[in-house]
Amino acid sequence: MTAISLQNLDVSYDGNRVVKGATFDVAEGESFALVGESGSGKSTVLKAIAGLAPEWAGTIEVLGKPRSHRPDRALARQCQMVFQDPYGSLHPRKTVDSVLSEALKIHGLGNRDERVEQVLTDVGLDRRFRFRYPHQLSGGQRQRVAIARALMLEPKVMLLDEPTSALDVSVQAEILNLLKRLRAEHNLTYLMVSHDLPVVGFMCDRMAVMTKGEIVEIAPGTALHDGAFTHPYARALYAASGG
Repeated sequence: MTAISLQNLDVSYDGNRVVKGATFDVAEGESFALVGESGSGKSTVLKAIAGLAPEWAGTIEVLGKPRSHRPDRALARQCQMVFQDPYGSLHPRKTVDSVLSEALKIHGLGNRDERVEQVLTDVGLDRRFRFRYPHQLSGGQRQRVAIARALMLEPKVMLLDEPTSALDVSVQAEILNLLKRLRAEHNLTYLMVSHDLPVVGFMCDRMAVMTKGEIVEIAPGTALHDGAFTHPYARALYAASGG
C-alpha cells in the first residue's frame, strides 16, 4: 500500500509558487527523505501534507485518502509531524503531561494516564518527566517529548522536519537511533526533511532531491554510498557533502 502519494503538487505563499509540480510516492513502512539546500521547498511539502499550507493545488493522498483543503481530524490521527525546533514547538507554560494529553482530549480518547506513561517509556523518558515544563528539559529531552506527542494518536505516518538539526551533535545520534527503533517497533512510515546527507543515509531508503521548488531526481539511499546520482544538482550536493 502507498502511504503518501503526491501528484503535481504546487504550493504558494501570497501567490508566490514555492513548490512546483512535486510528484512522488512513499510506500507503507518506507523511510523517504526530501533533501536539498535551505529554501528549496522541502519543509513546505511537509506543511502541505500536514494541512499547514493553505495555498496548494494538485493531489495529496495519505494512506489512500485524498487530503482536502479543510482541517481533517481523521487524517490527523493517521499522520503526525515532528518539527525542527523542540523548544518552539512545545508550549512553555504547559507540562509534559498537558502537552501529551491534549491530542487525547481533542479526539475523545480515554486511558490517558496509561497512554501518557507508555509513550514516555517508548521515547526513553521515565515518569519523573511527566509533570515537568519544557524549560526544565534538555534539548534532547524536549525532542523526545515532541516525538512522544506525535505518537500519542498512534499514527501510521510521521513527517519529520529536520528533527535533529537544532540539537547538539552529541544528542543527534541518540534521537536518530530512537526514531529508527520507533519505526521498526510501530511499523511507521517516515517522510523526512534534511539537508544532512549522512543523516539521510542512516535513516532513509530513498530520497527526492529538491532545488528551487522542484524535484530533480529520486534516488535510492545507496546513492549516498556509491554516488550514483544523475542530475547535475544532485551530484553537486553529493560532492559538497564530502561524498
